[in-house]
Amino acid sequence: MRKIKYKKGRKVQPTILEYTGVHKNTKTEIQLFVYDANDVKEFKELKKEQLSQCFDSSKINWLNIHGINEVVTIKSIGEYLKVDSYMLSDILNTTKRTKLDEYHDVLFFNIKSLLPIENTDNINVEQISFLLKNGVLVSFQEKRSDFFTHIRERIRTHSGIVRDKKADYLLYLLLDAIMENFYITIENEEDRVEMLMNLSKTSTNPQILEQIEKHRDNFNFLKRSIIPLRDSLYSIKSMKDDDVFNAIEHDNYSFFARLHQKSLELLEQIEYDMITLDSASNFYFSTQNHKMNEVMKTLTVVSVFFMPLTFIVGIYGMNFDIMPELRWKYGYFMIMGFMFLLLSGMIFYFKRKNWF
Repeated sequence: MRKIKYKKGRKVQPTILEYTGVHKNTKTEIQLFVYDANDVKEFKELKKEQLSQCFDSSKINWLNIHGINEVVTIKSIGEYLKVDSYMLSDILNTTKRTKLDEYHDVLFFNIKSLLPIENTDNINVEQISFLLKNGVLVSFQEKRSDFFTHIRERIRTHSGIVRDKKADYLLYLLLDAIMENFYITIENEEDRVEMLMNLSKTSTNPQILEQIEKHRDNFNFLKRSIIPLRDSLYSIKSMKDDDVFNAIEHDNYSFFARLHQKSLELLEQIEYDMITLDSASNFYFSTQNHKMNEVMKTLTVVSVFFMPLTFIVGIYGMNFDIMPELRWKYGYFMIMGFMFLLLSGMIFYFKRKNWF
């Protein structure tokens, strides 16, 4: 079974913009929301040349990009927002781990979104990146997905407080939506682990152990994905303490603290699930050992039954001239009867002792 792990791409220089993901044939689509508490405008299928006409610096601008394989488009957006090339390189390089970075007036956030692949034990990985600068939030997705559909609907219908807040609150909502995918993935893994737990108690099929190890790899991969996210969210707290970065409002740091708490809860749940997997492995080996012991017990009992009979047969198989029973008319029937009584007595005794 394939081990889930980050795709190993060849090394890319920070100054070289090259997409390293697998969605190389995805068409790049640009969507823009411009809103405030009183109004919202939505632009679909924008061209990069139209950005300057649609942006409104007096309102919140959310630019969402599906498909990042068109490097020229990503580069032009970066140049328009005056973003350093090394950040654009990290957006295009999907082998990077989750990270948070701040440079001048730009906040960069890079995160892995994980979801289970239907009818398989594998996990789908997609990199999503964010740039936050001066009331403008840009999100980069490798392909079209429905992670943020409910957030778009809340913006359109003025549901909740999203239109009353600035772009940093929108970043919080988007990160929260991605973290929900972790819960979905862990819940899917837990369902399969519960099934394996039940199977391990009743079956010794070697495939059960293979599946246990497969899901152990999945949990380790989830853990490796969440730990840098936890560290990045904790770094936002340091920004609050330093009070030198203005992209996030002081009152909104509490929302990111909630995300940090969620990451801790996810890691605790993964630790618990990995202990459950260890229990499933122990049950599997215990069941296997118990079955082996039962087989050995049966073979031992059968051997003990036939040992005295073999001993008697061995005595009368010796070629001595003086053996009176050999010339006795009822000798054969007497020996056979004695062997039958001996065997019956041993079976009765073993039954009383519950030895089988």
